[in-house]
Amino acid sequence: MREIAAILEDNADRLNAMRACLRYALPAVEAAFFENAAEMITWFRTHFEDVALISLDHDLPLKVETGRTIDCGTGRQVADYLASELPTCPVIVHSSNDPCARGMFQVLSDAGWPCRRVYPCDDTKWIADAWLPEIQSMVSDGWIVFRP
Repeated sequence: MREIAAILEDNADRLNAMRACLRYALPAVEAAFFENAAEMITWFRTHFEDVALISLDHDLPLKVETGRTIDCGTGRQVADYLASELPTCPVIVHSSNDPCARGMFQVLSDAGWPCRRVYPCDDTKWIADAWLPEIQSMVSDGWIVFRP
């Protein structure tokens, strides 16, 4: 059984910083990155039991591919999906959109998901300064549990 950190994030600089932190804090954990809420939800349907950590941004882009606009959705859509499932791992909400992040955190908490909130700031500095310590705390608190 694999261990996966599933992360909803569309910013390339943030993704690179998150990859580095995951290699440091959770070297045996594979990372699955998504920039589209619907794609992440679809992925969960076949990989849910392998996920050790979820981290969600809220604001996602509108992308133009082959002449058509694609709405990548929001982290709230993923939070609402997770709230309909039994909690299986911790979730970090890492959005600078404070009202929407509070809503995501609340719907997940109300559904029993162990949640933490991180406030992005200082470009990508917050990833090592705030996001990484939350992951380390989740491991030491027993929220991130590695299966045999």
